[in-house]
Order: sequence, then C-alpha cells, then structure tokens
Amino acid sequence: MPEPRLVVLTAPSGAGKTSIARRVLQAFPNMRFSVSATTRPPRPGERNGVDYYFLSEEAFRELIRDGQFVEYEEVYPGRLYGTLRSEIDAASRAHPVLLDIDVKGALRIKERFGEEALAIFIKPPSLEVLADRLRTRGTENAAALAERLERARMELTYEDRFDAVVVNDDLERATAETLNLVRSFLSRP
Repeated sequence: MPEPRLVVLTAPSGAGKTSIARRVLQAFPNMRFSVSATTRPPRPGERNGVDYYFLSEEAFRELIRDGQFVEYEEVYPGRLYGTLRSEIDAASRAHPVLLDIDVKGALRIKERFGEEALAIFIKPPSLEVLADRLRTRGTENAAALAERLERARMELTYEDRFDAVVVNDDLERATAETLNLVRSFLSRP
C-alpha cells in the first residue's frame, strides 16, 4: 500500500485558498486535485466533476451511509460538503493529492493521515478585508454574507491546530510561502 501524500488547504470562505490551490497545482504537475462533493447548487460557470460533485442531499446522505466519505461536514445549514474516499485512494509520494476543503474537514484529514498530510490554514489579514472580498465576489446576498462572516469568526479560532498558517495579505507572497511549504513537505523522506 503506497503512503499517501496529501496537501490540505483550508480557510474561511473568501480568504483566497482556491486561488492559491490553482497555483500549487500549476507548480506541481504530478499533483492531482481532489474534487469535493456538495449539496449546494452550482454557481455560474461551475461544472460537475470539475469544480465539485453536485449531489442531492439524499444522494450525499446515501454515500455517508455507504462509508464513501473520508470526511464530511454540514458547513452551512442544508449545505453538506465532503471528500470522497475515491478522490484520495490513489494518493502517493509520486502523485500527491491537493484538497481545498473547509476547516473542520481539514482537521479530520490531518487527524486521520497524520504526518502524511500537510494542513495549511490560509488566513485573511482581517475580518474586514474578508468581508470586502466576499462583497466584491458578489455571490452572496446580505444574509449569506453575514452567515459566512460568522462562520469565519469561528474558523479563525482553529488556526493554531494546523501545520502552518499563511496570511493572505498579498496573493503573490502568500502563494510563494505556500509553495515553499509544499515543496518542503513533498521532498521529505
């Protein structure tokens, strides 16, 4: 059985983890992206099986019952997210897998895989900056924005439980710091 190598990026929504994840994948061509499953509807331009596996709540819960998730979480009321076992089964030293997942899910992956997983918390410079980024993104109404910011406050209390914290106050610097952490992790014996 090959030893898995998992790189886990997590952050409050809007902190920039997906932008950094894309750059990590560009820098490490042997790395594969773990597509998460969700019950939320797709946003404009999102594709099933590429951005997420978009599932009904019933289908998601059936996969839970069948033991098909390595981790899952009800991130927002009625919005389940999870990592399918099939997405990380092939992870190895030669072909690591990158996960871009929520904070609690990232902690579960770290607990389960220990030293074979590098868990990086991408932190916004402040809640105010995070709120501005979410407003600029324009995908949330006022109630959803308030809900995301409340969740972000909670998620920020977990930052000290990760292998590293990268403050995304400048995307280029945060990306470079993340790439250095990943490079070091992947070159470890």
